Amino acid sequence: MYGKVKLTKRQIKEDKFTAFMLNAKHQFMQNWQFYIIGLIIVILLITAVIYYIDNKREQEIEISENFVSAISDYRNGEKQMAILGLTQIVEENSGSIIAEQAMFLLGKFNLESRNYEEAKRYFEMFLNKYPESSQYCAASKAGLATILENQGQYIEAAEAFGDAYDLDPNGPMNGDYQYAAMRNYLLAGDSENALVHLDKIRELFSGTDFVNRATRYYIENQNN
Repeated sequence: MYGKVKLTKRQIKEDKFTAFMLNAKHQFMQNWQFYIIGLIIVILLITAVIYYIDNKREQEIEISENFVSAISDYRNGEKQMAILGLTQIVEENSGSIIAEQAMFLLGKFNLESRNYEEAKRYFEMFLNKYPESSQYCAASKAGLATILENQGQYIEAAEAFGDAYDLDPNGPMNGDYQYAAMRNYLLAGDSENALVHLDKIRELFSGTDFVNRATRYYIENQNN
């Protein structure tokens, strides 16, 4: 009768590893179709992500080209073509940076064409959709103020120009908004409120010719 064979720890580990590999092979042979399907899904997901990124880049290039084309049309006097092009960008590419700029320009171009209802619609739309864009929001508010001024609503225009300043007090147009507010209060015969904005101009632009011009305008029109 043979005696028992004593296995070493290394042999035991090797036997366990061999058994594990054989069991894994058996499991794979039984379920190979599921593993292959899983691999195919991963490959398809990777392919889809790459396709999305490539198409996103192509889409952004196309939007940019359409935007440049619309600006070119406007500069060449084709204002309606420009407005149609910008409208298409806004409608089809909501949320993009170019759509944001296109929406503001629709307000600006309609204002310049004295199409006040459309200008007002796009300026208000911009203020509601992009409140974090302080500089463009201030310019949109100033656009609404300009409409009010052109319609002879000077008090409302002055207040709107003041609001434009408040939206972007450190922006490049802050002095223009203060000056426009002062001008409209003077047009309305309200020299007291006009002086408030003149004082703000003096504070912001002390020692500049801009203060001299604003002061001269105030003196010449305060009693009109």
